This record gives sequence, structure tokens and C-alpha cells, in this order.
Amino acid sequence: MSPVITSYPEAVAAVRAGTPAPDAARALYDLLTDDERLGLLDGDQEFWPGMAEMMQVGYNTRPLVHGEVPRLGIPGLRFSDGPRGVVMGRSTAFPVSMARGATWDPELEERVGAAIGAEVAAQDGNFFAGVCINLPRHPAWGRAQETYGEDPLLLGELGAALTRGVRRHVMACAKHYALNSMENARFTVDVTCAQDVLHEVYLPHFRRVVEEGVDGIMSAYNSVNGEWAGQHPELLTDVLRGDWGFEGVTVSDFIFGLRDAAASLEAGLDVEEPFRQQRAQHLPRQIADGATSWDAVRRSGERVIATQLRFDAERDAPRPPLDVVASPEHRALAREAAARAVVLLRNEPVDGVPVLPFAPGSLRRLAVVGRLADLPNTGDHGSSDVRAPEVVTALAGLRAALPGTEVVHVPEDDPRAAAAVAATCDAAVVVVGYTADDEGEFTDASAMARPEITALYPPLPDGTAATHVAAAGESSLGAGGDRERLTLRPVDEEIVRAVAAATPRTVVAVVAAGAVLTESWRHHVPGLVMSWYAGMEGGHALADVLLGRVDAAGRLPFSMPTSQDHLPPFDRDATAVTYDAWHGQRLLDRDGVPAAYPLGFGLSYTTFALGDPVARRTGAESAQVDVTVTNTGARDGRHVVQVYATHAGDPVRALVGFAAVEFPAGGARRVTVPLSLRPLQRWDAATRTFTTPVGDVHLEVAAHAGDPDATTTTLALA
Repeated sequence: MSPVITSYPEAVAAVRAGTPAPDAARALYDLLTDDERLGLLDGDQEFWPGMAEMMQVGYNTRPLVHGEVPRLGIPGLRFSDGPRGVVMGRSTAFPVSMARGATWDPELEERVGAAIGAEVAAQDGNFFAGVCINLPRHPAWGRAQETYGEDPLLLGELGAALTRGVRRHVMACAKHYALNSMENARFTVDVTCAQDVLHEVYLPHFRRVVEEGVDGIMSAYNSVNGEWAGQHPELLTDVLRGDWGFEGVTVSDFIFGLRDAAASLEAGLDVEEPFRQQRAQHLPRQIADGATSWDAVRRSGERVIATQLRFDAERDAPRPPLDVVASPEHRALAREAAARAVVLLRNEPVDGVPVLPFAPGSLRRLAVVGRLADLPNTGDHGSSDVRAPEVVTALAGLRAALPGTEVVHVPEDDPRAAAAVAATCDAAVVVVGYTADDEGEFTDASAMARPEITALYPPLPDGTAATHVAAAGESSLGAGGDRERLTLRPVDEEIVRAVAAATPRTVVAVVAAGAVLTESWRHHVPGLVMSWYAGMEGGHALADVLLGRVDAAGRLPFSMPTSQDHLPPFDRDATAVTYDAWHGQRLLDRDGVPAAYPLGFGLSYTTFALGDPVARRTGAESAQVDVTVTNTGARDGRHVVQVYATHAGDPVRALVGFAAVEFPAGGARRVTVPLSLRPLQRWDAATRTFTTPVGDVHLEVAAHAGDPDATTTTLALA
């Protein structure tokens, strides 16, 4: 006999006792009024008061609630944004996702996810929408900082790791589904993509997090093959639920994430976020007119309830205390992640010794050069911004690490002044790159005032909706947008060359989220690191690496080209664009063009050798490589073993597996690298399935894509 359910707590207990979550959700749904049923499908706050709070108080300072029903105890989806940490309160600012992608370390990312989940729960949230796994087709994309890298396998594995960690405490939501990798044109652009490219390149990482148990999927702003992503039946229903079996909840991106309330509901979008907006205005009439139905309302409403029940039934732990937020333990984790992310790209000898790591005793006087050296610069000022209680800058971190060294800061955009100071120092660190003014989330106030956009807002009595929202866009988000340049500012390049000429021990630290063209200056400097938007402990982490307290262990999560001509075309104001299969390292390989630094590249303070790989199948879509890894240097170190695969007739060298491993100096052991065969599969539109190639697959066990020192083996596919 089915249990009697009269409240949400009873429904949770019933699911724990074995009642299927959809059945318990159906019982709860039957107790709701029609108004409460409609209220499950959008935000609980009225639109204009919500917008005013965003403008006057700040974005997402507390949970944004969707579908709470207090009389039955239904908590609703209590939203917090991300992904560099929890946007609510004064939370821990971790390095941006792209920096964490440079660790190639799912175990570390899972620990970051657990810390983020705990901070969401401690601040009364239960739904973290910060599993951002969009593929950055071009490094100019302004929000590349929110994702992990250019390769679908890396995106999927790190997204899955973050999902696992977050779900220890709260529900996890992945975004932006799908084909979202332009910022300035995100509200208007239509992305055309062939079915095989869609399924082989742009969707595998979303499929991976669904398999990992992600609770929510957020749709994108852009349209895909002529239909808005927030009301796209193929994406939201055919692929997500039909092909992948997703049972969770789908939610829109904020405010502009759908264009027709009924069409979005019919397509399979469950919740309009974040306020009472289009659905509150139009759904009652559209139901009466037959554009949608109460059956569709029930379908989505039951999903919303079932997703909460399924999650809460799996957990019975108390809410973490508020003092977990930005706790010493979480700050230490942020520092660990930031240090692990630093990618050493050049480390040339000076007087016969590599310039890095610096020996602290050799630094009586250190020049720290650049406007960014003492700027709290953790990423853009859009929806992912974390209001950390403190940010340790590069200058502060180096001063703290070198108490016996005179550390001189030269902040001015003045190459001569920088060179003059550097000439009096034992070494120089030049901090260059970008800020939120150069790249990040972007809202164009004029675009927000266009008639087709203002039609999405509830009316204001005085008819000033366009002005009101334009002000919201200008005040709630920073400048940002897609990058105008892939190089540094010209004055920064002049400073780098001038300082390098003044002192041979010059190291450049680049603050950025994506690839930077460095051809005009990189050969002038012996030391070059990618230091990223490194979070609140980034300055300490940079010092840890530059002084050798932590091995240089980061590896590029993308390829860095020598010329913009080697990238796909990019028009940040395009209204239509076609995405093909060729971008990043894949495009360079196809065209036979060497990268400045290839996918997966990064130097260490020690050296590693790979030998004797043996591959074997472990499942229909999986395999493994066992390989001996030896630390051949004199220092302890960390290495990322990467496996790339090719097979006859296919020009793509595909990343199929990786493993981050640590070794003491001189240490060696056999390492098992799990492999996925999915990157080799091809989509069959007729059967809506993938086919795996037959014959021998050539495997390169390597330190990076195209590694000339890779060891090789073959894997037979029947």
C-alpha cells in the first residue's frame, strides 16, 4: 500500500522508504492549488521588485527561490550562482574554472565542489547553478573563464567532478545548454550546427554530467538551428530526456532565456528563472487558448518536486554552520587550487640555471611590475562574481613570502620607469593581462531596450520598462564582453621587453582566462607563467610556485596559437554563426600548424619519463593504459599523463584519457590511465546512436598533444 503523503517531509520519508520519487511528487502535486501549480514553474519574487533588488542591493546576495510552497513544506529551488565560488554573501573565491581546468585534476575539483556546496547550504541555498561546461570555440569569448577548457573530455570529467562534490550538500545544475560561446551577441545570435558536430563536439560534456547525476540543466540564451535554446524541443526533450534519460529539472537562463511561455513549457523547459515574468503574465491565457495545457504544467511541476525529493531523500545531514563560509580550510583549498593551476610555459637558463624557481636567498631586491600586480582581480563582475572578504594580490603574496627581500612595485604604464627599477633588482616579475573591463559577462543597455526584448518584461504603469532594465544592466554587470584583442595591451608588451632588457631574470605572469598571443615578446623573457584569475588566495599561490615551494604542475586546458589566423573566424556582434568541428588543437592539427604551446602543455621543476604502455579494453566504451612513469629529476613533482588517440581515416587526434600523479624525486611506478572511447565515436542521425570505429587505434601516451617524446601503443577495436 502506498503511504499517505500530506507534506513534503512525509514525501521525503516515503522516498527513503522506497516509494519512487515521481510517485511521491505526484501525490504532493495533487494537493496543490492551480496557483501553486503555476508557481512551481517560475521564480517566487515579482519581476520589478526583483530587478530593483539586483540594482540596489546586488545580484544573488541571498538565494533566489523558485517554487516554494510553505504550507506543504516544499522548499523550492533555492538558487545560488557560480562557478568560481558562491555568489551569495562573502564567500570563498576560488580560481576561475579555466584555471581549475589547468590542474587536470578531477579529485581536486571534487574537493572544490564539496566546499562550494557546503557554503551554498550554509547560506540557505540548495541549488548551485555553477557547473559551467560550455566549450570555448574561440579564446575571445568573454566568459571563457567560467569553463574548463577546449576539449569535450576534459570539460566532461571536471564538470562531473564538480557535480559530485557539490552534490554532497546541495543540488548541482549545469549550464548553458547548448552552443553558448559568444557573449556580446548572446541574446540575438543563431548558431547553426550539423547534427554530427553537435553530438560529437558540443554535447558530450553535458551528457557526461547527466550520467554523473546532475540535478538541473540550464538552457542558453542563444538560438540553435533556428530555435531559442530555452524553448528547443530537440535539445530539452529529444536529446536530454529521450537520448540521455535525464530525470532532473530544466531551468532557463535569467530574464531573456525564453521568448514564449507556452512554447518553452511544451518544449520541456520546467522553470523560468529568476522571477515571475513571462509565465506569470501569459501562461493562464495560453492554457485557456490551447497553446499549452494543464498536462504540461503537471509534467514540469512534478519534475520540479521529484528533483527535490530525490535529492533530499539521499541526504540526512545537518546544514553546515555559517562559519564554513570563507573558512581557513576553504581558503587553504583555494590556495592549493590556484598554485596547482599555474602553468609554466618558459623556464630558460640564466647564468646556466633555469630562471625558476627563484632561490629566496638570492633575492635582495625584487621588482614587481604592472598595474595588475596589486589589483584584486579574480574575474569578471557578472553573475559569477564572488564577493570574497579579502583578495591576496600578486604583490601582497610575494611580499609575504619574502620578508627579507625589498619588493619594489612599479604600477605605472611606463616602460622606462619599469626598466630603471628592474635594472637595480636581482629579478623582476611582470604581471600583465586582462581585467573585467576586457573580458567577462556583458549586458548591452541599448540591446536590452530593443522592442523585441522589452516585450519580455511585465509592464510598468508609467511605461518606462526599457529605461528601467537598461539601468539594471548597466549597474549590475561590469563592462566585460568578448575580448577585442588576443594580445596584451601594446604598452604591456613594451614593458615586458623593456624589463627583460634591463634584468635577465625576468618572469612574466599572465592574468587571463583564455589563450593570449605572445609572439612579439615571449622569446625575450626566460620565464613565463599563466597565473589566471586565481581567486582570493592567488597571490600566495603565485609566490608558492615562483619560489618552488610547490611544483609547477599546471597544464594548458587549451592550445595557444601563434597567430589569430590559426583560429576559427569570430565576430562578436554576429547575428548568425556556423559551428563546425574545427577549433583549438583540433584545427591546428588538421591544418598542420604548430602551436606556440599545445593543448596539455606545461613545464615542471623536475622531469618525467614515460615508458612501456600497455592498453586493454575494459568495456564497450572504455579502456585503460598502464604506463610506467618515472620522475627523472632531483625534485618531487607532479605530472599529468595524457593519452591521445587516432585511427585510420580520421585526422583528429582525440584526447581519450588523463591522470594527474605525484612522484618523489627519482620515484617510479606503474600508473593506470582510464580511457573513454567516446571521443572516437561518430553520430548516426538515422538511428540516433553512436558507432565505434573498428580496427586498431593508435595511442600516444604523452605530456601534451603532439608530444615528440610520447610513447605509443595500439588498442584493437573489434
